[in-house]
Amino acid sequence: MITVEFAASLQRHVACPIQQLTSASSIADALNQAFKAAPALRHYVLDEQNALRKHVALFRNEVLVLDKEYLADPLNEGDRILVIQALSGG
Repeated sequence: MITVEFAASLQRHVACPIQQLTSASSIADALNQAFKAAPALRHYVLDEQNALRKHVALFRNEVLVLDKEYLADPLNEGDRILVIQALSGG
């Protein structure tokens, strides 16, 4: 199983329970599968080019994902994806 979880800061816009996926080839694939449970969440996470929005951070097994454009990192059984809104300001 691959787990995809959206932080509470995103779920306040669109409720989406933790998703347990039987398989996913990449982070993009996992997100696309998770968006089936809450299609409106896609707009908050991805931009018009399907890249991660500027103020969204994505972690795979507690490690920040650096490929925000293609989200092509391959996934393995047991991986956990966490999507959060990144804080910014000054």
